[in-house]
Amino acid sequence: MVSKFLKENVWAAVAFTFIRIYLGWQWMEAGWHKLTGSEAFTAAGFLKNAVANPIADKATKEAIFPTYTAFLEHFALPNVKLIDFLIPVGEFLVGLGLIVGGLTAAAAFFGVLMNFLFLFAGTVSTNPWLLLIGMIVLAGGANAGKFGLDYVLLPWIRKGWAAVTKRRAGGKADRDILTPRTHL
Repeated sequence: MVSKFLKENVWAAVAFTFIRIYLGWQWMEAGWHKLTGSEAFTAAGFLKNAVANPIADKATKEAIFPTYTAFLEHFALPNVKLIDFLIPVGEFLVGLGLIVGGLTAAAAFFGVLMNFLFLFAGTVSTNPWLLLIGMIVLAGGANAGKFGLDYVLLPWIRKGWAAVTKRRAGGKADRDILTPRTHL
């Protein structure tokens, strides 16, 4: 019942509009500052600290997320230039998608993903708050972008996807494609 309300109710869509614009502004502002700051953004120091001081169990002093620490050490740090590009651009695009309501669920998903990655590395900051709001927007699905570009974009994407997969509007496979042709 709650899920249906969140995904279909017009008043829920109105509430999601305000929530996603607030969340989008937080993401876009963070990305914009990294893209246009007086000094070039680099995640190298943050990554080195996350590898040197991983989140550890207080009793055993063992890393709680050893695979993530290994990922940072063996992939992210050697490719820090790529990470330096992906973080600010990703933050900016997540924010833009949420503000304009275009691919809202995808933008919320990638925002939630970035929050989890930052939390796994040991930073708290505003990440739990943004994670909570992102999960709320994600729970709304397509309704979260109803008053945005998704209103136009999602039907167009569905129509294109149906054409690519040769499906009819009702979702049933086109029987002409599945049936072998015995005559010409």
